Amino acid sequence: MARKPLDGIRVLDLTRIISGPYCTRLLADCGAEVIKVEPLGGEHMRHKQPMRGGASTYFGHANAGKKSVTIDFRSPEDVARIRELAKSCDVAVENFRPGVVSELGLDYPSLAAERPDIVYCSISGFGQTGPRANAPAYAPILHAVSGHDMAAQSYDGADRPAKSGIWYADIMGGVYAFGAIQTALIGRLRHGHGQFIDVSLMDTMINLMILEVQEAQTPSAFPRWLATPVRAADGHVMAIPITGRNFERLADAIDRPELRDDPRFNTQLPREENWQALMAEIEAWTSNRPAAVTEAHLMAAGVPCARYQTVAEAVEDPQTVSRGLMANIEDGTRAFRVPNAPFLFGEAPLGVGGTVPDIGQHTTEILGDISSSHAAE
Repeated sequence: MARKPLDGIRVLDLTRIISGPYCTRLLADCGAEVIKVEPLGGEHMRHKQPMRGGASTYFGHANAGKKSVTIDFRSPEDVARIRELAKSCDVAVENFRPGVVSELGLDYPSLAAERPDIVYCSISGFGQTGPRANAPAYAPILHAVSGHDMAAQSYDGADRPAKSGIWYADIMGGVYAFGAIQTALIGRLRHGHGQFIDVSLMDTMINLMILEVQEAQTPSAFPRWLATPVRAADGHVMAIPITGRNFERLADAIDRPELRDDPRFNTQLPREENWQALMAEIEAWTSNRPAAVTEAHLMAAGVPCARYQTVAEAVEDPQTVSRGLMANIEDGTRAFRVPNAPFLFGEAPLGVGGTVPDIGQHTTEILGDISSSHAAE
């Protein structure tokens, strides 16, 4: 069996909450040995709902496949053991408030002094520099200040921005950090030196809004077309007849061939300008049919369409199952499922680690050797 691409890479994981742990879980999925350093009693995410048998599956989702060591961060001796551990690590990742790791002596200059080729990634809300660098920055804060939520509000025409529930900033910040670390490891391989990486969740959110950033500078000639749900008899569907061929097939599929010659829709720019009117025409047909029937009919006609599914339905979707996306992991109670990374390697077995570490499960295994070496000295 082929080795995973990051087999032999050792990662010092000083992260907590979501963005950092998600980044380091992806590293573990790819074969890295990830050593998660937790405070005594464990990271507080271990106590976040949903819980199963007293263990947080939320925590397990982001931390499966890692090793756990616990230390007293107020103890100079314990922190010194982590600095010693860092000498054997290729990568270090942290997502504390800027300045905290410097106070602990676990910042990039301190670790690079002993391991010059270390790749060190700091993830923070606003980055390590700038007037907001030390401001509190949970994901909803970043969604608000980045312009993301105001853009979404303008599309919906609501009287206030929508509530936040999915932490895009944290997940995407973790993904950008994961990619930057791979780039730095390639740079080390090619050029022989380490790297400090500064990932900002604010910068991450702005990077997600390609069209919005451009329209803020050069407004479009007319309001952009918006992906619009249309009602079905028992739910909603999304249909996107954006190209001329998609549109012609749609007109035939909903028994409205005369729409082919409608000047509002029969060429691309008018179709985009009159998108809501087109959606109303589609909804007049879909609203009398079940969503699953609508999806099957339009897809068979060559019109991109999907019914809206719940998360529970999506993880059981035949496409999801055929890709082997969902994996069983154990957390000491019973198995639950998490998605593997959304990429497959043709010649290497990737996948989330099979277990979630208990609090401090590997402390003796990993830090015991360091204590023994100090004693020998």
